[in-house]
Amino acid sequence: MPLPAVVDYNFHVRPILSDKCFACHGPDKNAREADLRLDTEEGAYKALVETAGMHAIVPGHPDQSEAYLRMTSDDESVRMPPVSANLALNDYEIKLIERWIKQGAEYKPHWAFTPPEKTEVPEVDDADWPINELDRFVLARMEVKGFEPNPVAEKHHLLRRVSLDLTGLPPTDEQLERFLADNSEKAYETAVDELIASLAYGERMAMHWLDVARYADSYGYQDDDIRTQWPWRDWVIHAFNENMPYDRFVTWQVAGDLLPNATKEQLLASAFSRNHKITEEGGVIEEEYRVAYAIDKTNTFSKGILGITMECAQCHDHKYDPFSQKNYFELYAFFNNSMEKGLEGLVNSGPSKTPRLTITQQDVESILQFINKGEDTSAVSVSVMGERDEVRPTYVLDRGVYDAPAERVYPGTPESVLEFDSTQYASNRLGLTEWAFNKDNPLTARVFVNQLWAMVFGRGLVATVADFGNQGELPSHPELLDWLAADFRDNGWDVKRLMKQFVMSATYRQSSQVTKKHLQEDPDNVYLARAKRVRLPAESIRDLVLASSGLLNPEIGGASVKPYQPDGIWEVTSSGRGALTNYVQDHGGALYRRGMYVFIKLTVPPPNMLIFDASNRDMCEVTRQRTNTPLQALVMLNDPVILEASRVLSGKLLAASPEAPTRNYIERAFLRILSREPSTQEMDLLEDYYQSELKRYRGSPSEAEAFLDVGEAPQEKSVPVAAQAALMAVVHTLYNLEETITRT
Repeated sequence: MPLPAVVDYNFHVRPILSDKCFACHGPDKNAREADLRLDTEEGAYKALVETAGMHAIVPGHPDQSEAYLRMTSDDESVRMPPVSANLALNDYEIKLIERWIKQGAEYKPHWAFTPPEKTEVPEVDDADWPINELDRFVLARMEVKGFEPNPVAEKHHLLRRVSLDLTGLPPTDEQLERFLADNSEKAYETAVDELIASLAYGERMAMHWLDVARYADSYGYQDDDIRTQWPWRDWVIHAFNENMPYDRFVTWQVAGDLLPNATKEQLLASAFSRNHKITEEGGVIEEEYRVAYAIDKTNTFSKGILGITMECAQCHDHKYDPFSQKNYFELYAFFNNSMEKGLEGLVNSGPSKTPRLTITQQDVESILQFINKGEDTSAVSVSVMGERDEVRPTYVLDRGVYDAPAERVYPGTPESVLEFDSTQYASNRLGLTEWAFNKDNPLTARVFVNQLWAMVFGRGLVATVADFGNQGELPSHPELLDWLAADFRDNGWDVKRLMKQFVMSATYRQSSQVTKKHLQEDPDNVYLARAKRVRLPAESIRDLVLASSGLLNPEIGGASVKPYQPDGIWEVTSSGRGALTNYVQDHGGALYRRGMYVFIKLTVPPPNMLIFDASNRDMCEVTRQRTNTPLQALVMLNDPVILEASRVLSGKLLAASPEAPTRNYIERAFLRILSREPSTQEMDLLEDYYQSELKRYRGSPSEAEAFLDVGEAPQEKSVPVAAQAALMAVVHTLYNLEETITRT
């Protein structure tokens, strides 16, 4: 690989030093060796304590730079990193550092800690391809790397993709038929606008935020019991559908209770900070858990809103980023004055904890109409935030231990990000949100834009979505990330506008076809020369199956539901009491709610969801891992909801057209599930399979009846049993195709 003409500290040198050097020569003073810092210009340039007359870095002179000389030494006793560290610099890394020193060894602030600004939109050779500004940034990078954009995806693929991305649901028959028939230039934009305006849009956007907010329906820990935070979930869906600006959306959740004359809606929004695990076990130390809750709030804010790993500084100075332990507890101080208790008496145990908000039927009929209480007219209580009148002192906790207070600290933020000016902001959570949305804050806009980009494009512009620090990956398109962040900030933090920018782009509309060049030179699609094929989130797999079969209950919001689940899972763990001792399955329409409404017991999360990499919600998670395991195939083959959906769809198709040719049923099912027509080869294979299954089931009616005996949805009595069983097998096969559960 050729060396860059100009070696940049942020993009070439810092990643090497962070990986190989900062653990011993970085921000953590307790782990620092030889009193040498290589993460700052001052530390690297100063005279060495242990080697008189030498300096670690001498700009312009690698031959006089002790750090470089040690990196290249053949003597294992002086070589750095030391052999015992099991780290080594390769020849390319050494040459990069050598050229950087020769060019002046210029240090720069970490790229993520400088405010984003709009750079000039680049010129491109193919001026006809870009649709909006982001395309020009993407194409400019493609052209440098020798890539060309893929053709536009076929219309059925494109509508299915954008429908899944914006609503988490496949397009309906009517939507698909209308879009395929509309050949106007505005056809795609019309479809996008319709999807963003749908109530399902708010549900899809909320799915991501529930992971950030660690939403669950129980408290966690061993004596797990039910809690009722679901009205907050209804509020999140409502906020996204109403296109609440992101700055207000976060402010209400972090500090809604501190707003002047706070409304019940603002108080409800503050339940965001109370979604953490809570103990109800007897014999615990109240202060230990109160501190644990404040730490959880601190970590959620730093990870979910700021995209930094502040939690690493709870016990000691951060080893890689410029965050001291004092910085950590200054941020913690904002959350340390909550009225929340570490343990409420078990006599007072219930579905919410102090401070709490009680929502009455009158509230739902007037100021909180977005809350879905169904037919239940009783009040529901939600755990929310509340601030003490008397300020609780905050101390650095030695080794992060609750009962080891050291130096007293006051609310503040890391200076390396943006200093907290106590003359400008109140020293409370409301002041913290004002700091977070200050135009000079370098992280807030970048982090949220990157989270949504990862959700839509399958990979973040910063691949480490949760880590914008030194150990995180560098942005693949830094100018594009900064342009989008500044544009988002300067246009009122408008989330719907941002999402439309993404999906209207030529970059998004490309086909996902993979060429040999793609696989060889860009297998991870870093340069965006194609659309990325991404396995659907766990919730969307369930939703697609329910929607395509006609079983989906489209009800928005409300209490969580308990659908089919393997017997005995809750009971064998001995991790619940009260309503959570035994799993009591729901019935009727509750069985067919969307995946985001499935009840999450923290000690035993829904197994089918976890197998498909859903968050277990015990802590803030801004992006999910993607795995591929045999257990996933077993779920698709055996999950009752998938078998039931296969039965119901096959029965509906046969009942709707009793005399139709077999191919018609298969084609209709294919279109419902995959949003496209089958190829001739696919149709022939599926029809052969149908005929073989039909023959089998005609010869064994009891086997056909046993296959159809799944789920609680009414059975279609007017169709032949063998024919339905055979068609059910075909539909079940379609649900098990990789393409079905993949956004292509």
